[in-house]
Amino acid sequence: MNYRVVLNILGKVLLAEAILLLLPLISALVYRESALPFLYTMLPLLVLGGVLNRIKPVHSDFFAREGFVTVGLSWLLMSAFGALPFVLSGDIPHYIDALFETVSGFTTTGASILTDVERMSRGCMFWRLFTHWVGGMGVLVFIAAVLPISGDHYIHVMRAEVPGPTVSKLVPKARKTARILYMIYAGLTFLEFVLLMLGGMSFYEAILHAFATAGTGGFSTRGASLAAFDSVYLEMVCAVFMMLFGVNFNLFYFILLGQGLAIFKSEELRVYLALVFGSTLVIALNIMGSVGGFGQGLRYAYFQVATVMSTTGFATSDFDKWPELSRWLLVMLMFGGACAGSTAGGLKLSRIIILFKSYLYELKQLILPTRVKRIWFEGKAQSEQTVHSVLVYFATYVSIIALCVLFLSLDGHDFVTNCTASLACMSNIGPGLGLVGPAGNYAFFSVPSKLVLILEMLLGRLEIFPVLFLFSPSVWRRR
Repeated sequence: MNYRVVLNILGKVLLAEAILLLLPLISALVYRESALPFLYTMLPLLVLGGVLNRIKPVHSDFFAREGFVTVGLSWLLMSAFGALPFVLSGDIPHYIDALFETVSGFTTTGASILTDVERMSRGCMFWRLFTHWVGGMGVLVFIAAVLPISGDHYIHVMRAEVPGPTVSKLVPKARKTARILYMIYAGLTFLEFVLLMLGGMSFYEAILHAFATAGTGGFSTRGASLAAFDSVYLEMVCAVFMMLFGVNFNLFYFILLGQGLAIFKSEELRVYLALVFGSTLVIALNIMGSVGGFGQGLRYAYFQVATVMSTTGFATSDFDKWPELSRWLLVMLMFGGACAGSTAGGLKLSRIIILFKSYLYELKQLILPTRVKRIWFEGKAQSEQTVHSVLVYFATYVSIIALCVLFLSLDGHDFVTNCTASLACMSNIGPGLGLVGPAGNYAFFSVPSKLVLILEMLLGRLEIFPVLFLFSPSVWRRR
C-alpha cells in the first residue's frame, strides 16, 4: 500500500470539500442567515486537508488497491465532515441523523429523515441538494478534472468510483476523460436549470432541482416533492432529464463527435428505452381507472418510471397506493436501475443483460453441450472474467440486501417496509413501499438501523468493493 499517495489525495479531497462549501455559505449570506456553520466546518477541512496535501509521495505507484482504498476513505471523510453544517445550524440536531442525510445526499439516494423539509434554512437546503450534484458523477472524478492526481494511474480511481462492470477511457488520458465527463454533466445540468426557470421555478429552486436531477438524487425543497408545483411542464422536463442522466455518458460524447446515430447501436440503451416505455404503458393501463383516464395515467406512470429507473426518487403521486401490479413492477425497476456509466444507482442494466445472457448460455449448454458459444454484449465477446465478476457482484448485492433486511427486522416494522427500505438504500433510490413510501421517510428507524442503512447506501453507490476493502487486513499491508 502506498500510504503517502493515498493521504495526499485525501488531502485534496478535504480541500475540495472546503471549497465546495463556499456555495451554500454564499446562499446563507444572500438569504441573511448565519454563515458560521459552514465556516466552522471549513476550518478543520482546510487544516487537515492542508496537512495531508503536504505529504509528498516517495514514489508514484498507484494501483487498483490504492484506488479502492482512496475512494472508500474519501467518501467516508466527505460524509463525516459534510454532516457538520446540519448539526451546527440546528437544522438536524443529532449527528447520526445528519450523517444519514449527508450520506443519502452524496450517494444520490434521496432517503430522508426530515419530517418538515421546508423549515430548513436556505444555506443548509442548498448544501443538502448540492451534495447530489457533487456525488452524482463522483467526488474523485471531479477532483481529477481540476487537479493533477497521481499521473494517469488515476484510471484505478475511476474504476472504483464510476458505476458499471467495466470502465474505459474516452481519450488516452484518464484526467482528460474526467474533464469531458464533467463538461457534459455540467452542460446538461445548466440546460435543465434554464428549462425549469422557463417553467416558472425561482432561480433558487430551479438550480437546486437541476442539481438533484443531474445527480439522480431526489431531494427537493418541498415536502411534497415535485407534486407541490402541480405543473405538467416541470414534471416532463425533470422526467426527460432523469432519463438522460440515466444514460451512459460515453454516448453523449459520441453525440459531441457527430456520431449521434451510432448511440442506438448500444444494446444497453435499447433495453433501457424499451423498459421505460414498456413499463410506462403497462402502469398507465393499470392505474388509469383511479387517476382520471389514460392520459393522466401516462403522465403519472411515465414520471414515476423515469424517477425509479434513474433511481432519482422524485414523486408526483403516492405510488404506494397504486394497484399491486404497478407497485411491484416499480420495485423490480428499482432493482435494475439504469445504464452503467451514468449517475444512476441500482444493479445496472449492463449487468442484468449479461446475467440474462449467461443464463441462456448455460441452458443452451445443457441442450447442446458440444456447441461452443461466447456471451456477446455491445457487439463484443465477453471474457469469462467479466461474466464471473458480474455473477459474483450480483450474488453479493442480493446477499447484502437480505442481511440488511434481517437486521432492520429487529426494529419490529413490517416486511414490505424493511425489504424495500433495504433495496431502496442499496439501489440509491430513496423511497420504497410501506412506511418508507413516497409519503413517508426514514426517521422512525432506530440509530443502529440508520447506521446499517448508511453503510448500505455507501456500498450501493461505490458498488460494494471499495467499502469492503477497508475492512480487509491484507489491503493495509505495505507490500
